[in-house]
Amino acid sequence: MMITLPPDYRPSDAEDFMNPPQAEYFRQKLLRWRADLLRDADGTLASLSEGGIHEADITDRASVETDRALELRTRDRARKLISKIDQALQRIEAGTYGYCEETDEPIGLKRLEARPIATMSIEAQERHERMERVHRDD
Repeated sequence: MMITLPPDYRPSDAEDFMNPPQAEYFRQKLLRWRADLLRDADGTLASLSEGGIHEADITDRASVETDRALELRTRDRARKLISKIDQALQRIEAGTYGYCEETDEPIGLKRLEARPIATMSIEAQERHERMERVHRDD
């Protein structure tokens, strides 16, 4: 079922949570984010493959190495994000998007707007983080 959203559509609490327009809104938001990440990754890839290290000066070489390490870290983060975006898109398909994995409660529009890949309500997330802190062996 294809839904065309009006260009100015914004999810609101007045609607049923995760009704078809809301699901489509977040689907498009996730797809745009994914496309941006992939476009940035392509740029990173291009600049990485251009850069054989020819700088004779040791400080230049160190700076190039640092830049490359940063780019690789950024790409790794982008790859992880893309994977989370893909999982969110699968949840939209399955009809479980927007609901907390732990409590099945709605995650809430504000949280999804800020973090469309969220899988837990703020309360469940905070509980989860507290448990992690308690069980970390440091």
